[in-house]
Amino acid sequence: MVEVSTPLPAPSADVWRRAVTPEGINDELRPVLRMTMPKRLRGRTIDDVPTGETLGRSWILLGGVLPVDYDDLRLVELEPGRRFQERSSMATLRLWTHERIVEPDGTGACIVTDRLGWEPRALLARIPGSDRLVARIVGALFRHRHRRLARYWGLSPAARKASSSS
Repeated sequence: MVEVSTPLPAPSADVWRRAVTPEGINDELRPVLRMTMPKRLRGRTIDDVPTGETLGRSWILLGGVLPVDYDDLRLVELEPGRRFQERSSMATLRLWTHERIVEPDGTGACIVTDRLGWEPRALLARIPGSDRLVARIVGALFRHRHRRLARYWGLSPAARKASSSS
């Protein structure tokens, strides 16, 4: 499991509104990755989709162009404006879980926390050290996402460094 939290100098409602859109998600991933959205999700946000059912396939593109994995998206819990939990399957992972929480900190700002978990597919699980490798990749990707969030919301580089964890 990997967890990354970052305080942001912005209201939680504003951070949430951006974080649940395809534009916000892809801005966090850039320039490393980009995710496509299934047709039925185009023009919608996470707040607009049903929970408990597979929403479609999202391709994960290295550098925004090279397909390296896919995610069969499924939200299992949603608290609009505050929290979601995705529990999906991917080409490389039998189970992928992503929980994002955006909470006000009492000062008009907020804290964003991502909790990630996974179970590799059998082939990947047989490779010695694969779980540690997945943890390193997921940790690096979400620390990158949080740096992008911090940059977007105007957090200084010194403050960003102090707030990073995994």
